[in-house]
Amino acid sequence: MTSVIARAATLASARRQARQRLEATSPSPGADADCLLAAATGLDPVVFRSHPETPLDPAARVALEAMVERRLAGEPVAYLVGRQAFWDLELAVGPGVLIPRPETEHLVEAVLEAPASRLLELGCGSGCIALALGRALPACHVDAVDICPTALAIARENARQLGLENVFFHAGDWYEPLPGHCYDTIVTNPPYLGDCEPEANLGDLRFEPRHALVAGPTGLEALEHIIANAPSFLTEHGRIWIEHGWQQAEAVRHCLTRAGFRAVETRHDLAGHPRVSGGQLGVAP
Repeated sequence: MTSVIARAATLASARRQARQRLEATSPSPGADADCLLAAATGLDPVVFRSHPETPLDPAARVALEAMVERRLAGEPVAYLVGRQAFWDLELAVGPGVLIPRPETEHLVEAVLEAPASRLLELGCGSGCIALALGRALPACHVDAVDICPTALAIARENARQLGLENVFFHAGDWYEPLPGHCYDTIVTNPPYLGDCEPEANLGDLRFEPRHALVAGPTGLEALEHIIANAPSFLTEHGRIWIEHGWQQAEAVRHCLTRAGFRAVETRHDLAGHPRVSGGQLGVAP
């Protein structure tokens, strides 16, 4: 049977048909359709509304159809178009890295509240946090670590495209590649799902790298390791900020206190869930 998109002659009809096909599976069919049509045509979505009668190029029609089919199978839009917005950046993403999400921007906000000349991001993935901080703090030295070669390749390419020369990427397991280094702030969005939690098998997460999502039996394994070792890599009054699951806030605060952090706090995301916790060394409780 001939696809309805294959018969679409204009931007308006292609946009409408793509949206209708995605309604059954996508929570945001209109936004998805616009993203996929923009990728297929190379046009800004503003054109879809200002010039809806524009003819749809046959090559763009074929590309759109292929992406809609993959989206219907569940593939994330960010992987299909190869890009994702984060903070004030437009980043390359693809299979092998987590897709940056708005919740993680709270980490950037927290770090920027205090001055820092040296920052460390652990588990950098696409580089979104390190690059956002590197752009916001051009005089700051930012180190970023990831164990995955695919992630590091994407992060380095993002840094190159953004022209950022104060962000440096290192291959290794958490602190391992940076012995003896010391930082004003450590920031991380590590894996924090447990082996038996269902989230990793739902929605877009089905296509994202499991090692960046699942930490182990309890989900706290990476968080505990990062917090316990953080004081050895921080200055006397250094800070740490961590993204975690909404049910893990109390456990994370306990780990921070046990490791010697004070002024421990948890912040909520826009949905009202406890999402980011942190603390500082060397201050009064």
